[in-house]
Amino acid sequence: MSLAVLRSRALAGMQAPEVAVEVHVANGLPAFSLVGLPDAEVREARDRVRAAILSSGFEFPARRITVNLAPADLPKESGRFDLPIALGILVASGALDAPALERFEFAGELSLTGALRPVRGALAMALGAREAGRCFVLPAESAAEAVLVGGVEVRAATSLLDVCAHLCGRGELPQAVPVVAHAAPLYPDLADVRGQLQARRALEIAAAGQHSLLMSGPPGTGKSMLAARFPGLLPDMTEREALETAALQSSAGLFDTALLARRPFRAPHHSASAAALVGGGVTYQNKREVIEYVATEIAAHCRGRADGKYWIYQHFLIP
Repeated sequence: MSLAVLRSRALAGMQAPEVAVEVHVANGLPAFSLVGLPDAEVREARDRVRAAILSSGFEFPARRITVNLAPADLPKESGRFDLPIALGILVASGALDAPALERFEFAGELSLTGALRPVRGALAMALGAREAGRCFVLPAESAAEAVLVGGVEVRAATSLLDVCAHLCGRGELPQAVPVVAHAAPLYPDLADVRGQLQARRALEIAAAGQHSLLMSGPPGTGKSMLAARFPGLLPDMTEREALETAALQSSAGLFDTALLARRPFRAPHHSASAAALVGGGVTYQNKREVIEYVATEIAAHCRGRADGKYWIYQHFLIP
């Protein structure tokens, strides 16, 4: 067949919308076109994919190759589409017989040797794959993160050849399993604070009543010290809260599987600018997505609730 369609996932804030990777191989002068609103990282996949296919022992087709990442109006970023593009070229050119592609979703960055490198946002993509009811094929490092979602089949791959062998029935990718046992999170103890009786009482009331909390005072009066101990007064996160928090951290490449059940705490310097507080140093697209996501969740959880601010506070605690 000269056309292959595979499934993958993009990142849009914390969400991971489905992307159809359509690969068409036709007669004509050799060319490799990549369309569908790709950014620079995705466009560079042409060179990575060509080298990975050749290094894996396949012949790269000297024909006209067109890759479309649909929907066309959704921005595509990072190297997560390397693996589905390479598989699509092999299937469309007839080098790989994979009759059950519709059962799988793929994501992974390829090295020039054909090895797979981890991608960020694996947990958010796994949530989307669970809703679609498909098996998710990921690099081994990312698979260990994605399997934390539960209810989704995740296969761990180390190279392009391993994935090809699995698809054509000549081998089987191992099913990913969680690699860590989540111990109870440890937080700084409020008992370590000497004095500050009124402030300590305020923390206890805010935690018990699910109230928001605002600390005001000059530097050095103990605001950050008290705020760092506030997560230890809050109840344990539910599974949904833990996954939502982890998915946001995973999208930013900051997730650690050992800290899945730990409430995040950030302590920016008192002189930090507004730009730094919303993600200074990251791309405009990512900052806009994070702001839109936080605003949407605040509106959804504050509607009709007197304690609506508590939800955002317990997820993203900033003193």
